[in-house]
Order: sequence, then C-alpha cells, then structure tokens
Amino acid sequence: MGSLKNEEELEQIGEESKEAILYVNGIRKVLPDGLAHFTLLEYLRDIGLTGTKLGCGEGGCGACTVMVSHYDQERKKCLHYAVNACLAPLYSVEGMHVITVEGLGSHKQGLHPIQESLARSHGSQCGFCTPGFIMSMYALLRSSQKPPSEEQIEECLAGNLCRCTGYRPIVEAFRVFAKTNDTPYIDISSLSREGGAFVCPSTGKPCSCGLKSESSCTTPESGTCDDKRYEPVSYSEIDGSSYTDKEFIFPPELLLRKSTYLSLTGFGGLKWFRPLRLKQVLELKQKFPDAKLLVGNTEVGIEMRFKKIEYRVLISVTHVSELSILNVKDDGVEIGSAVRLSELLKVLRKVITERAVHETSSCTAFVEQLKWFAGMQIRNVACVGGNICTASPISDLNPLWMASRAKFRIIDCKGNIRTTLAEKFFLGYRKVDLASGEILLSVFLPWTRPFEYVKEFKQAHRRDDDIAIVNAGIRVHLEERGDSRVVSDASIVYGGVAPLSLSATRTKDFLIGKSWNKELLQGALKVLQKDVLIKDDAPGGMVEFRKSLTLSFFFKFFLWVSHQMEGDHCIKERVPLSHLSAVQSFLRPPVIGTQDYEITKHGTAVGSPEVHLSARLQVTGEAEYSDDTPLPQNGLHAALILSRKPHARILAIDGSGAKLSPGFAGVFFSNDVPADNKIGPVVYDEELFASEFVTCVGQVIGVVVADTHENAKLAARKVLVEYEELPPILSILDAVNANSYHPNTERCFRKGDVDLCFQSRQCENVIVGEVRVGGQEHFYLEPQSSVVWTMDGGNEVHMISSTQAPQKHQKYVSHVLGLPMSKVVCKTKRIGGGFGGKETRSAFVAAAASVPSYLLNRPVKITLDRDTDMMITGQRHSFLGKYKVGFTNEGKVLALDLEIYNNGGNSLDLSLPVLERAMFHSDNVYEIPNVRIVGRVCFTNIPSNTAFRGFGGPQGMLITENWIQRIAAELKKSPEEIREINFQGEGSILHYGQQLQHCTLGPLWSELKLSCEFLKARYEVDQFNIQNRWRKRGVAMVPTKFGISFTLKLMNQAGALVHVYTDGTVLVTHGGVEMGQGLHTKVAQVAASAFNIPLSSVFISETSTDKVPNSSPTAASASSDMYGAAVLDACEQIKARMEPIASQQNFSSFAELASACYVARIDLSAHGFYITPEIDFDWTTGKGNPFRYFTYGAAFAEVEVDTLTGDFHTRVANIFLDLGYSLNPAIDVGQIEGAFIQGLGWVALEELKWGDSAHQWISPGCLYTCGPGNYKIPSINDVPFKFSVSLLKGHPNVKAIHSSKAVGEPPFFLASAVFFAIKDAIIAARAEVGSKEWFPLDNPATPERIRMACLDEITAGIISSDFRAKLSI
Repeated sequence: MGSLKNEEELEQIGEESKEAILYVNGIRKVLPDGLAHFTLLEYLRDIGLTGTKLGCGEGGCGACTVMVSHYDQERKKCLHYAVNACLAPLYSVEGMHVITVEGLGSHKQGLHPIQESLARSHGSQCGFCTPGFIMSMYALLRSSQKPPSEEQIEECLAGNLCRCTGYRPIVEAFRVFAKTNDTPYIDISSLSREGGAFVCPSTGKPCSCGLKSESSCTTPESGTCDDKRYEPVSYSEIDGSSYTDKEFIFPPELLLRKSTYLSLTGFGGLKWFRPLRLKQVLELKQKFPDAKLLVGNTEVGIEMRFKKIEYRVLISVTHVSELSILNVKDDGVEIGSAVRLSELLKVLRKVITERAVHETSSCTAFVEQLKWFAGMQIRNVACVGGNICTASPISDLNPLWMASRAKFRIIDCKGNIRTTLAEKFFLGYRKVDLASGEILLSVFLPWTRPFEYVKEFKQAHRRDDDIAIVNAGIRVHLEERGDSRVVSDASIVYGGVAPLSLSATRTKDFLIGKSWNKELLQGALKVLQKDVLIKDDAPGGMVEFRKSLTLSFFFKFFLWVSHQMEGDHCIKERVPLSHLSAVQSFLRPPVIGTQDYEITKHGTAVGSPEVHLSARLQVTGEAEYSDDTPLPQNGLHAALILSRKPHARILAIDGSGAKLSPGFAGVFFSNDVPADNKIGPVVYDEELFASEFVTCVGQVIGVVVADTHENAKLAARKVLVEYEELPPILSILDAVNANSYHPNTERCFRKGDVDLCFQSRQCENVIVGEVRVGGQEHFYLEPQSSVVWTMDGGNEVHMISSTQAPQKHQKYVSHVLGLPMSKVVCKTKRIGGGFGGKETRSAFVAAAASVPSYLLNRPVKITLDRDTDMMITGQRHSFLGKYKVGFTNEGKVLALDLEIYNNGGNSLDLSLPVLERAMFHSDNVYEIPNVRIVGRVCFTNIPSNTAFRGFGGPQGMLITENWIQRIAAELKKSPEEIREINFQGEGSILHYGQQLQHCTLGPLWSELKLSCEFLKARYEVDQFNIQNRWRKRGVAMVPTKFGISFTLKLMNQAGALVHVYTDGTVLVTHGGVEMGQGLHTKVAQVAASAFNIPLSSVFISETSTDKVPNSSPTAASASSDMYGAAVLDACEQIKARMEPIASQQNFSSFAELASACYVARIDLSAHGFYITPEIDFDWTTGKGNPFRYFTYGAAFAEVEVDTLTGDFHTRVANIFLDLGYSLNPAIDVGQIEGAFIQGLGWVALEELKWGDSAHQWISPGCLYTCGPGNYKIPSINDVPFKFSVSLLKGHPNVKAIHSSKAVGEPPFFLASAVFFAIKDAIIAARAEVGSKEWFPLDNPATPERIRMACLDEITAGIISSDFRAKLSI
C-alpha cells in the first residue's frame, strides 16, 4: 500500500470501551481509570497477590514473572507467555488472563507438579526468586504442544536469577518435564508403569523411587516423582497443555469479547491509548506528536522509572494488526514493527528449515543473536520497532539490520509511505530518521544471495540476558573472477564503539574488488583499526578491550567465511584445523549434577536429607517477606533523601518542594531525631541523618513519608540540598597515598623472624608483588525492607524487618528514639537472602523509618529500590595485598611479609573484623615458618563496605593463592605441586598461635585428586591446547581452610525457647534468622531427634527479640552449631523434667506423655543456652585460639576460554568438603553449590565500577553498576556442565553438635579454582606467541581481563604485554 488516503473508511471501533477488564487467576477484575502509571506488579501486589515479587524493577531478575494469556483472533488460538510484571503497564494486559504463582496451587489445596518438583528437589532456599522460576516454567509448559527439550527449559529460565541455589537443583527439578528417551509425556503423573515398574521422569527408565512412601525421593539426576494427584489433560489450542484437573481455562468471556479501543489516564495527566487500527495510530500521532509508541514497555518503562523521563502520552500498538504482520515472500521477509522478538525468532527458525541455505544466512545470524537477547520474558513482549527506534548504540539487532541490507518502511500521519535503508536510518545518539509525525511501519529483510554471508557477533559480561560490550553484524558477497573469489559487496557494522551503530565504511571500500585471501585479512585489520576509533575517555570504559573486539570479530568472520567456502575451487587456502576453534559455534550441553554423601542418622531426623521446611510455602508464593506485610489504611511509605556528592559540606536544605508533592505526609532531618543521631554497629562514627557533612554519594540526609511508595520517592527527589564540595578519596590507592585510615585499625601478626629469613641464604628465591582484589555486591533478591509501627500510644515500637540481626535493629531504633530496648521489638519470619548484607547495613534503614513512625504515630514501610539498595548499603570489601615471599628451589615457602589493606568506606562498620579475618586466613592451608602480616582499614568516600559471605577470608586466601601460583611460574612447576609440598597438617601451629587438630586436608585432597583424575585431565587439556589455536582450556585444584566462630568472643553465644504442647507438638523459637540456608530446618531436626518425634511435629516460629534476647547476628557460618546446641539444651531440660513421668509407664505416643506431664504440672517450656567453648584471642600478643574448629575443602575446575573475545565456560567443577556428619546433607549440598556459584561470580563475572580515577567517565563517588542491567551475577548459563559435590566420609567432628560442621561460608572460596583454571588457559594462550613470563590477573576475571591477557597479533597493536585492566578497589 502506497497510501492510506484512498482507503475506504475504517469501521468505527473508536468507541471507547465502557469497561476495561482483566482476569487474574480466573477471577474477573474491572480496571478503573486513572491507573495508566501502574505496572501489573503494583496492581497484583495491591490486590494481595504478593507471591509475585519486586526484585529489581527493570526486568532483570525475573522475580516478578507471571503468565499472560490472550486469544489471538487471527490465528484462532490462545497464546501463553511469561512476562515481567514489573515492566508491564497494567492496561497493557487489558482483556487478557494473568496467572500468578497463587493460581497454580497452594499448601492447603495441593501443589502443582511444577511446584511439587521444585520443592522436593531442594530447588528453593531463600524462596524469594522461586515464584518467578515456577511461572517461567509454567508458561513454557502451557505454551508447548509437546514436552520441551532440556535446552528449551534452560533457555526459558535464562531471564530468572537466583543467588542461593547455584541453579543446579532448579534445572534438575524442571528436567522431569522434558522429553526424555523419545518417550513423550506431559507431566510427572502421566508416566506409565511398564511391567509394574515405575518409570522415573528424570531418567525415563524404570526405577523404584515412585514406590517410596517418604516425602521425597532423589535419583542421581535429582528427579522427583508423585503419581497420585495429577491427571493430565491433553493439549488444546485454546487452553494450552494442562497439567491438573484444576488448571485455569481461558475465560470464555475473553474468547467472545472483541478488543476495544482504550483511552485511559494516569498520574500527573498521563494519557494511555490502545488503538486497534493503523489509521487510529496515525490520528493519535498527529494529535500528540511527542507521544511514545510502545508494545512491551521494556525501554520506555526503564526511561520513565529510572531515568525520570516524563512522557505525557503513551500509545500501545499491541492490537494494531497492520503493525504485526509477518509475511514470508519470494524476495525476503516482511516484519511488522510491532512484531514481538520471540515471535520473530520462531518464524526465522521455521524459515531456516524451509528455504535454501544460501538464502537464510542473515536469518541464521538473527536467530543466533536473538538467543542471547535479554531473557525470555523480555523477548516475549519487546518488539522489533521498539528496539530499532530506541537506537541504542549497543543494540544487538541494529548492526544486523544494517549489515543485512534491510529496508525500513516509514509512514506519516497522512498515510504516505517511504522506504529507507537501515544503514541510513540511524543519525546520532538515539536519533533516527523519523519526523515527528512518522512511525516505523515495517522492516523488510531480503534473502541472502549465493556466496553472500552474514554473521552476528556479541561479547557481553555474561552470555545470558546481558547488554553487549561490543556487537557486530558483518556481511560479504563474493563473486567468481577468474580463479578467485572477489568481494563485490560488504558491510561491517559495530555496536558499542560509537554513539550509534557504526558502519566501517573505509574498511568496506578497502574490501571491495579484492580477492578473499590472507592478504585481504591483514590489510582489512589495519584499515579497521583506523576506521573504528574509540576515545580514551569514552563512556563505558574498557577502550582497549573494545578496540580488540572490533578486530577479533572481523578475524573470526574471515575464518568463518573461508571455512564455509571450503571445497570451492576458487579458494586455494584452507583454514588450518587448529584455527577452526575460532569459528566453531558452541553448543552448551545440559547440566549434569552429582552429589555424593553418606547419611548418618541420629534419632528420627538428624542426618536425614530433609526438604527445607518452608519449601512448600515458597513454591506457592505463600511464604511472606517483609514487603509482603499489608499496611493498615493510615500506613505510610518512606523514601530516603540521599547525598549526591562524595564529600561536601551541607550549606542548606530546602524541603518546601516535597511538602507540595502529592500524598506528602512528612519530611524529617537530623534535628528531628528524637534522641541520638549518632549510630554504628561497633563505634558510633555514623549519623542517621547527615547534619553538617556528607562523606559519600548515597549518604542519608533525611526521610520523606507519603501515601504511596512512588509518591514518597517523588517527594524525596524534590528536596533540594546545597553543597560546598570537598576533595574526595575514592580508592585504596588514594587512601594509602593520603594516609587516610580509620582510627585504631592497624593490626599485626608475627611468627618467626621474617627479616632474618630474608637476610639469610635460606631463601633461594624472593618474589615481590601486589594483588588487587575486587569487591562484590550481595544482590540478595529481596531488597532491604522494614515495616515499623507504634503501639499503646507510641509507648512501644514494633517492626518486621528483613535482617540477619533483629537485635541490631532493636538497638538502633531504641537508640535513635530514646526508648529502652524492652519497649522495642523486631521480628523476622524469613529473609530473601542476606549473605552478610543484612547484618549491619539493614539497621540504619529501619532506624530511618522509625523516626516518622514514632513522631507521627503511624505505621511506616520502607523498601529500597534495587538501584538505591546497591548504591547505599555497601558491598564486599575490595583489598590490596603487597607481598614479599621467600622460598626454596623446591618450592617450599620460608617467609611471607604481607601488607594488606581493605576499603572500609566512609564508616568503620565491620571493616576491622573483616580485615582481621583476612589476616587470619592469609596462610590458607600452607605451613610458613616466618610470617609478618600488617593490615589497615582505609577510609574512603564511598558507602561503608560490610560483611559478605566469607567475611574477608576469601580475600586473604585469594592473595595467598596468587603468590602460590607465581612461585609455580617462577620454578616452572605446577601450582598443585607447590600447594602439596607446603600443606599444613595435624599439629601445625598457625601464625596466630592456634594448633590444628583433626586436620582432614590430606585425605580430602587425595580423594579429590582421585575423583577428578587430575593427571589425566591435565594431559587432555594440554592435548586440546596443542590442537586449538584460538580456544584454550585450563585446570586447577585449590584447597581451603575456614575457621568457624565469631572472632569476637562475646558473640559466640546463643539462646532458644522450646515449648512442648499437650498434643505432642513442639514450638521452637531461637535467635537465628532463616535466610534460605536451612537453619530452621536443621534446628527443627535437632529438636525432633531430641524428643524422638517426627520432624512434622516441630514448628519453628519467627525470630523475635521479645522471645530470645540479645542474639548475635546470623552470620559466621556458626548458627547451626550454636542455635542447634541451644535448642538441644532446652530439649534436654524438658526431657529431664519428663523423665520421672516417662519412667512410670510406657506411653503410646509423645502426645500422651506430654499430656501426662501437663496433668502432673510439669513445666514443658525451657530456655536453652549455648556458649562456644575453648575460644579466646588476645590482640595485644596476636596469639590465641579464635576458632573452635576448621572446615576444610578443595575443588577442581576445568574451563575453556575463547582467546579472541575473553568468553569462557566452566566445563567441570568437582568439590569436596569435610562436613563431619552432616545434620542435613541435602541442605548442605545446596549451600555448597550456592556458595560456589556465588564465588564464581566474585572471581569471574561481577565487577563493581565506581566513579574513581580508573573510571573517570562515571561521576565521582557514584556506583555505575547499581542494578542487574550493569551488574551481572551468574545466571543459569554459568553453571558448570559437570557439577559434582562430595562430602568427605568417615570423619566426625567432635567439636560441634551431632559431629557436624559449619557449611555456609567455607565453600565460597573454592570457586577460585575456576579463576586459576582461567589463568592456566591464558598461560597456554600466551605461550603461542612466546610469552612465558608471569603476569598478574585481577579478579573478577571478566571477558575484558581474559582477552587482554591472551596476547596475540591483534592485541600487539593495542596494548603492551604488561597491560592491566582498570579495577575499582
């Protein structure tokens, strides 16, 4: 169609609907006008469906995933797909059916098979991310006509993040729904019994697990079976695959209802339109030229929420059929601008199978690129036109449109259509060739011609769901001239190197007319280097890396095309076999997990691999977290007023703008604090609200309360603060140079005589160097949250908080309000992950909310947005270690002289004990006769850093393993050999005076070495590296020793309260917090075994300061030891009181005994208490026994690295840990896997980027990586292909309850095996160009650091061999 002018008048459907409706879990809802600013998530949570969680607000974590169903009138079928509710505008789902996790099942009415499988497979720890995973899987199954493949299952979960489990149990829980052994089945209840044998859904083979009557069963593949409750229903085009007889059908009203034109409003005059015809869109665009068109809201939503861009008019074009065309034509594919990316992917995959190979080269490139484009939830709603018109300089698709000769059809308000080439459409930074009255109508993608090749490239921090660092679309068309192939046309387009997708035109001109051979390659690389220029101060940094990627991508493209043409008579030069590794596409195999442990039972429950007690509540979304607490009608929401300067004097504060803001209820500053404004967990060196100075960006200046969360944030932004800026200190190096340290934080350890050893001739070799250790964000899925309210006219204050330290909250609130602690109560049911980040840094958030609650006598809820949470609550400490090590020619270490610094930030917090633990662990597992370690805590103008799993131990050990690896390099030996000859053993005296007892390092290391067949693995890796030039593999084995106890003696105490009721059930309350680590489950097992009753008879209530007083934080891995012992103490007291009654007769049940004791007036309640014995440490002498015992572990890892891009995969991870006799081996395995994957993030993925001297493109003192968009934790794609966990057998721990050992923190450091395996692979790469000297590698070993360390011909023109990528420390 050339114009719409002559089209006959469209049927007038413009009548606005009188009623906007939505079905939620089968229930009809009428949507009122005025909610255009609402997201679906806000609506769902407001109507009480709190199973759908707010994790990040930007579609990056998947915690908010729901399933949306709508009837497609064109195709006459119902479509089911997962979406991020946090981005979906409420009105975008009008006329649709939304199913949330509550709609699947409940613990009262029965679980859906998906929920059942995840719960039984130990796939839910803290549980906050669990509903999102459930809904992603549910949407896949509802939309699949046949069981999905394992690859499809992993792909559908790529948009969901988990910080606890390490993903393996989630993958294996859902694997039971995959098609296995060509035996199609729909759900776990539909498996046939062959000859009476139950067919296991995990293996597809007969097994006995379905015959067991126990609550769970686990095969080596971790499948779970339940053949009682669910009857499958066949697939239907309308309902989708149904799994239970209770499955929600698609509402008949929505089947019959015609779509209607919507015109609705929202906050601040926002207008929302949903036209049904293209003509209506054009009329609206003419009336509102600045209106934003949207489909999925994946970009506009981010702009409005995070960039604070105001759009007054939004036009949803989801129902405009003219914009949703997808036509496969003779000359190419026509794609409507509103076509969703998941739909495009599906059609292109189909096209590739149906058309000649030479026609679909560009289609294949798009399919490969779309696989890594965001998560499934985003692809399901994001549209082609939105991605194009956003004109992001790092768009994954725009370089491909340009390279593929795509044409864009553009229509104006009058219906006139024009066509432009994609390569001419992008004009500048987020500027495109669209006049104000024009919209993108469609895209035409032509078929490729014979000998025309199109290839996609992308390198990101993480493969799954990540934005590109650099991407590219490259095309070449070759024609035969004489006896050679000559370039007749080409296109080379890059993203991530300029303000727009950049076409390398000079390189293109160079290529045309030249023969396709090595001379062309060499010449093109030289031209390309001058063609694509990136300024040294370019936003995004990583300039050298980005330059190298532009060349690497073209190099890979040349090899790929040459390989494609092998056999062509015109191509004389074959690609060497060793070079094929540069172009072979990588196919990730499904994850294989094995867990090896023995069960040593003690009584009814201890030692049994029981499922997490809250698992069934978590998989149904019924488990409650702080932010799920409903506020009463007079409740308020709080938002913090934050500093925008790293160091400044406050000259004036103007809150008048906030007072005029809608819904405003109050604003409070330092002079409003009822009692003391000074706070701090150890020393009072912080202010609740900054009064005169600010010392970091994000420091709290005040708090605003309003009627809604959004209104509170809006009011907070209107508070104006006038500053006088002062010079900031923004890194450890700045602090050391300025002598900027926190007072009284110097610590020192001495053993032997270091100076004498170095002066003597004993040390045949001496090395000197420094290790930089990066920080890490906790990224607990549940943000910081507290609800505070007063009682009895303000005489008491109560709160529900997401914290690891309820007593700390109680103390802070008591302190700032001037109330006795006895009048302040803090309760915590569970938290959605903590990892140390909610030990101290959650307390000031609750204290800030307590001020308005107390002064206004109204309940106040505060929940931090993800970006705010990351910006203000601190991270794992970055470290700097300066070492001098003396050793023999054999490799025996004789002396260590170490200076160690950590970045404390702007307050002391826990930085000193973190430094101390790093110093305690600076020997790792090595015998060193002469040691001197000096440590300092640096004061810097960034938010105070804090506790994080390992508490400084991993940083200290990583510094050690770096110099161990360097010794190996100096002596040309393997690091494993150096490790072994320096191992500590039974009776070793550590540098702080403690003697090792019951040391299991030797047998543990031997078993790991045997299990992983280390010598064989080493040989196979070496052979692979000989045969592959551009991919290298590496292996490493790393040990660990982690001390168990708080290093401050007074914290090693625990209390518990146990009640026995007359029905034989037991209620336990203790001072520990359940944060996913299974503490409540283990403690319940201890109580059950103590009374010899079933686990189901024990209930653990919430943690509350009015039940158990003065509790230490749930930290240091010691909680199961301490609270288990405290509960056992209480149980033993009650048992002792019951004994006289029990001895009088044989009672048939525990309930009968309890009733008899009640009749005899026996006290059936007891308070238990435990103190950790035999620990003490004196810092004046630097000697003592700070730890009760040590947990030992070791890990083997094998990785494969792409040396041209820095991309890597962990092929194998094999972990051994000594946990004595485990209280619950299933939970302990989950802790090991979760810690390992979290540790993998620290060593290889997660990079904090601060506005410091290394990153001058970031505003001073600001955190750039403050959300899942820029900060990448491991995803499901980062799990090792083979992931094995084994617990050492036959070594009970005599120093803890029931011979068990602590597990939470010790495995974290073992992920460094991946880091050193990466370094091993880099060593092999450098050897190819004759570079064999030692080199430093900082963590995280991101693609940037890996690539720039792999020296080759490409990097030679960009960097020197001693290049070191910038790192914020």
